[in-house]
Amino acid sequence: MDKNIKDMKIGVLMGGMSSEREISLITGGAVFSVLKENGYNAASIDVGRDLPQRIMAEGIDVAFIALHGKYGEDGTVQGLLDLMGIPYTGSSLLGSAMAMDKIISKEIYRAHNLPTPDYVALRMTEIGKGNIPSLGKFPVVVKPANGGSTIGITIVEGESGLRPAVEEAAKWDDNILIEEFIEGTLLTAGVLGDEALPVIEIAPKSGFYDYESKYTKGATEYILPARLTDKDEEECRRLAIASHKALRCGGATRTDMILDKGGRIYILETNTIPGMTGTSLLPMAAKAAGYSFIQLVVKILEGTLKKG
Repeated sequence: MDKNIKDMKIGVLMGGMSSEREISLITGGAVFSVLKENGYNAASIDVGRDLPQRIMAEGIDVAFIALHGKYGEDGTVQGLLDLMGIPYTGSSLLGSAMAMDKIISKEIYRAHNLPTPDYVALRMTEIGKGNIPSLGKFPVVVKPANGGSTIGITIVEGESGLRPAVEEAAKWDDNILIEEFIEGTLLTAGVLGDEALPVIEIAPKSGFYDYESKYTKGATEYILPARLTDKDEEECRRLAIASHKALRCGGATRTDMILDKGGRIYILETNTIPGMTGTSLLPMAAKAAGYSFIQLVVKILEGTLKKG
């Protein structure tokens, strides 16, 4: 690809049709605004089923994908853009699909000997049969296999709470993950291209990093640099890059981890389209690494040129 980003029409894809639509609009709005403020030729596109027509009407050369959840983070939009010959930010169809599915992700982590909490998988068709698989210990975390922003997630303390939690998760996806609950310090590490960003410690005031804790200013304390030994900081960065590569990701990702009381770090999940809102963690980590918000956005966009 001979053009540089300044010469290209950038379509910022936002909104979409998932349960995370409102967060995506904030992410996309922030990206669109900073591009326009800095003289880039950008168009905002609220994604619906008419996306191909919108892309053609706008005449975009490259897509900045600011979508979260289904029909955006799961490879579907990536596949459409591949068919249309439009380069796009972030991971490929394959990497997006694998990272979005928490069960597949965990299978990949294990195949690459990356530490992740114990789990069992449950399909929707099995729920009505009476038996719900158990890890044999509590507490556990029950979550939809495909989803984000902690929507549909429940921490279950005992057997009686398992079925209601599964039924809640099933509202959001046909596949359910029942995962060992690890008590410890929640951490996240971003990857930008080939670079691991500084680790952030996440300390929700409620004790649980749920939707409100994520998106309400002041509800969570973000500690940067994280209160880690140099060894643990280095290990978190190593695991973030290892997860990024194992899942065939590209562009910018963010991997969430937890440090248990015994000093072991576990990978929870890898996000292929990290948020870019006022409380988002990737911009925070990038700033600590010396990138302004516009520099972060442009660096992500420039990753599309390398694909070409």
